[in-house]
Amino acid sequence: MALKKKPVNGMKDILPREMEIRDYVTGIIKDTYRSFGFTPIETPCMEDIRNLTSNQGGENEKLIFKVLKRGEKLHLENAKTDLDVSDMGLRYDLTLPLSRFYANNENDLPSPFKALQIGNVWRADRPQRGRYRQFTQCDIDILGEPSDLAEIELILATTTCLDRIGFHGFEIRINERRILKAMAEYCGFDEDRFDILFITLDKMDKIGLDGVKEELIDEGFDAAAVDKYLDIFNQLKDKKDVKDGVDTLVSIIGDKLDPEVADSMKEIAESVNECKTADFELVFDPTLVRGMGYYTGTIFEIAIPEFGGSCGGGGRYDHMVGRFAGHDVPACGFSIGFERIIMLLLEHDFQIPQKPKTAFLIDKKLDGYKLSSVIKQANELRSQGQTVLIEKMKKNKKFQKQGLTDSGYTEIKEFYNDTVTD
Repeated sequence: MALKKKPVNGMKDILPREMEIRDYVTGIIKDTYRSFGFTPIETPCMEDIRNLTSNQGGENEKLIFKVLKRGEKLHLENAKTDLDVSDMGLRYDLTLPLSRFYANNENDLPSPFKALQIGNVWRADRPQRGRYRQFTQCDIDILGEPSDLAEIELILATTTCLDRIGFHGFEIRINERRILKAMAEYCGFDEDRFDILFITLDKMDKIGLDGVKEELIDEGFDAAAVDKYLDIFNQLKDKKDVKDGVDTLVSIIGDKLDPEVADSMKEIAESVNECKTADFELVFDPTLVRGMGYYTGTIFEIAIPEFGGSCGGGGRYDHMVGRFAGHDVPACGFSIGFERIIMLLLEHDFQIPQKPKTAFLIDKKLDGYKLSSVIKQANELRSQGQTVLIEKMKKNKKFQKQGLTDSGYTEIKEFYNDTVTD
């Protein structure tokens, strides 16, 4: 029986054209984030299944690729739950592994610690445009900084990075988990059901206000409380300016919102708008939830018009490291939607700024001395920053040269035993 040559569903092979763009974008990301003082780290692709299922990952905990126990540890006949047959799983994001990493290495790391992590994650999700079951995330996080400086630096670093890649006129949508809780409390929702409420609200961009209302009522929430909550959204829908939006919200719910939360939101917005170098708009979005259960404060998302959805996001998660370390560590992070950005660049036929690329075509009969001379010439050009490809001439030389030209080789030289032809 012939083996299957196609990748498994939800995963893909990456061809040279895309790989070249991925490498280029990764280089910009690393260079930009290093200029803001972020330090690269790496964590394993697998985590203990108890960590992955600790009620921190929201809906993503339903999408974990779990790994069966092996050998004598596996007892299928007595298994009652997934934990009886699984002890590890593929990570669904980079934040939980980072929190474990920091707790394990805290004494060897500076405080605050600015981490840069790029790596694959896996979710058993339904594949769709810009979403795969294996995909790359690019995260920056600041651990040990409790002030708004963390949010400000994360937003500025991320937007600078997107601007350098070539994205302009996008939005950074911002909200606060404590704002969502204050609104819920004002409307009369029970605190022990806030998580269910927020999971449904997180679907706002997919199912709209009417869909959210229907789902909340189906979940058993009081219809009057639901109407009151959604009415606040209607009053705030045109209040994109952060200061205007927060002040309007305070006028509606009054002292239900801690004044420090309102001041923090306005301080972040003022600093970002004053210091930004990229072309983007920071907007207040009271419907923004972020699905992860670990967020405790500020949350944000990237909205790029060409995509029509989120292309990254993040927020503050001050209690997550404490689940590992036994004491809380203030933490905040921002993740770029790497796969969706690559998809948009490919769809727009993005061309990487090219360094000189030269091809040397050598005759099959070229003797050893002449071949060494050609290789030395190639090495000299490479030392000057050029890309130099050495290939044997093919029978259909015209077709070969056209292929090289299409691949960006601007100069092609032919080498024979006694001549060089440009």
